[in-house]
Amino acid sequence: MPAPITEEQTRLDRDVLLDAAERLFYERGIQAVGMDGIRAASGLPLKRIYRLFATKEDLVVAVLKRRDRRWRDSLAAHVEQLPDPRERVLAVFDWLAEWFAEPGFRGCVWVNAHGELGPSSEAVLAEVRSHKQAFRDQIAEWVHAAGASAADPVFLLAEGAIVTAGITGDPAPARHARAAVATLLGAP
Repeated sequence: MPAPITEEQTRLDRDVLLDAAERLFYERGIQAVGMDGIRAASGLPLKRIYRLFATKEDLVVAVLKRRDRRWRDSLAAHVEQLPDPRERVLAVFDWLAEWFAEPGFRGCVWVNAHGELGPSSEAVLAEVRSHKQAFRDQIAEWVHAAGASAADPVFLLAEGAIVTAGITGDPAPARHARAAVATLLGAP
C-alpha cells in the first residue's frame, strides 16, 4: 500500500501545478490548454491533479487568486517605498511600465480570462471582478492619500494602459498614462 500523501507534499504538488497552469494559460490561453498539457508541464498524474482541483474551472480560479495576491503585493511594495503620496500614485505607472517591458508580457491575465471564460463561468467572472475592484480600491487609497479625488480616472488610465500595452506589445502606454495622471494630480 502506498504511503499517504503528506500535507507538505500536497502543498508542493499544488504549487507545481499552479505554476505550470499559470504559465500555460498566460502563454497560450485558457481554452487552448488541455488538462493533458497541464499534466505534462507539471509532471503530476491527472488523478493527482483532479484530487487537487476537481475541475479545470477550479484550477483557473486558483491561478487567478494566487496571481492576484502576488501581482498586487508586488505593486504595493514598489509604490509604498516612496514617502511622497503624489509620487506613490505616479509610481503605479512606473511599475506598470516595468511589467509591460517584461519578456513574454501578454496583457492582463484577468482581462484575458474574462475574454475567454467570463461570459460562461460565474466563478471566473467573480474572480476577475474581485481583482479589478481590489486594484481600484488600492489606487483609490493612494490617490486619496495624495489629496486628490480622481481615483476613478486614475484607475481607468491604468486599466487602459494595461489593455493597450497588451495589444500593442509596447510599454509606452504606461508613460502616456503617467503624464495624464500627473496632470490630474496637479503640480507638486
